Amino acid sequence: MELQIDDSVLVKNYINGDEKALELLINRHNQKISSFIYSKVLDKDITEDIFQDTFIKVIKTLKRGSYSEEGKFLPWVMRIAHNLIIDHFRKNKRMPKFEGSDDFNIFSVIHDDKLNAEKQMIKDQIDTDLSSLIDELPDDQREVLIMRIYKDMSFKEISENTGVSINTALGRMRYALINLRKIVERNNIVLTN
Repeated sequence: MELQIDDSVLVKNYINGDEKALELLINRHNQKISSFIYSKVLDKDITEDIFQDTFIKVIKTLKRGSYSEEGKFLPWVMRIAHNLIIDHFRKNKRMPKFEGSDDFNIFSVIHDDKLNAEKQMIKDQIDTDLSSLIDELPDDQREVLIMRIYKDMSFKEISENTGVSINTALGRMRYALINLRKIVERNNIVLTN
């Protein structure tokens, strides 16, 4: 039985000058990272470019001594790859836009019954990001948004629970979504997986 060295040990070894350790890390996660990138860009050449750029960033960060995510090497690399994919789409002005539809549900991007480990990791990150975004909303908007999305309450029920008219509840929900979009754009956050 072959003993597999932990990613964290390989990272330490690479930082301490063992170039072979990085090669092992790349080979170990090559398929997963490449598949993830390809699933987003659907182009073999672009996938290879982004994969290489990802590991250039990884190498620079490790050499600089800025890496500190013990035991979370793959999620960290996936985040770098994800950010580079976003940069690619921004550069090519192909970022999908959600405009013109007031009934767009920002939360629809995080529903999936059959999550594999990679998707679960991304979903968890999105959930965390989303929670902190929602916390930035004014109290009245946050309250309506949570009741509508997380508690699945109708606007009539929200109206009864908050003591405001249905139109006011609808307005608060609308402003909550508008403000969430502004916060997302201002912070260059992408809530897709």
